[in-house]
Amino acid sequence: MYFGLSEDQIMLQDSVGRYLEGASELEAVRKFTEGDTTLADTLHSGMEELGVPFVLLPEALNGQILGGLGMGVLEAALIQEALGRHIAPSSFATAYGMAVVGLREAGDEDWLSQIAMGSARMAVGMTEAIGVREDAGLSLSGDTVSGRASFVMGADGATHFLLTTGDQLIVVERGAKGVSETALTTIDKTRNVVTLDLDKASAALIAGNNHAVALRKMIDAGRVLLAADTLGAAAMMLEKAVAYSKERDQFNRPIGSFQAVKHMCAEMAARLEPCRALVWYAAYAQDHVPEEAALMACLAKSHVSDVSKFVARTATEVHGGMGFTDLLGLHYWFKRIGANRQLLGGPEKLRAEAAELQGWG
Repeated sequence: MYFGLSEDQIMLQDSVGRYLEGASELEAVRKFTEGDTTLADTLHSGMEELGVPFVLLPEALNGQILGGLGMGVLEAALIQEALGRHIAPSSFATAYGMAVVGLREAGDEDWLSQIAMGSARMAVGMTEAIGVREDAGLSLSGDTVSGRASFVMGADGATHFLLTTGDQLIVVERGAKGVSETALTTIDKTRNVVTLDLDKASAALIAGNNHAVALRKMIDAGRVLLAADTLGAAAMMLEKAVAYSKERDQFNRPIGSFQAVKHMCAEMAARLEPCRALVWYAAYAQDHVPEEAALMACLAKSHVSDVSKFVARTATEVHGGMGFTDLLGLHYWFKRIGANRQLLGGPEKLRAEAAELQGWG
């Protein structure tokens, strides 16, 4: 049996990576973090040409042709890893990852069709399903919803918000009456996160009765995609550290020739490489090993978060003082890793959840 990516999967990731290498350059990312949204719009258009938004959309649903590629979370994770490598300001993980997984599980043809046609693009707010702050949470009354949804992800270019009231999934139109939006300042400026305050805003209940299952699958898929994003960002930091160690001279020799620096780079590589198989299997399990899907999502995100935290710190140390400058821009990858670590649950919470799933809680 062959354990690895297929040729098609390798080609998919390579094509996305090659596009991002030219489109999501550091200077363009820097401009985005300063308020210029041109890059996000450019990336969305470019990714559409590559067919990326259609990866998880089914080819057909209940007899209706959607025109999707019908691929799985593994293919989506490979795309997200490339996005993380290039710190791309893209809402793929939420708009075309979590949202599509949830709607697909529920069997909501209408919203999936709108996504396929490009008339709907959803930001996702699932924080309250993981841990509710004292002043947060939504309550549904008839066809209106009130309350606060915190840390809504994927606001870039979103037309709708896919939210949870605890036991039901709803869609709220962006800019509708009763919807107040506040941009949050986070350490990761390559993505926009908002808080929504809703006051009797019109809400559309998504189709189907298996909302609890759809919510669970959305969260699991989101955790896997964040783990893949973190893996890509950490891999790039490692590569930059190795390249810098070969170029930077000290005492008339490259610092990479010093044993201490060699050990730092080798330890980063040794810790990071096994994470790749872990993320691949966690992504594969979402579609093919459902009994392990939730557990593997927790384990993958928690472990990759810890390993990548070490890689981010060590790679910065290899660069010395230059690692802290905006000139090299390492902090964009560093902060992306840090933000991913906490989104949809930090390592400690995920390990506790994994223990409960195995009956150890």
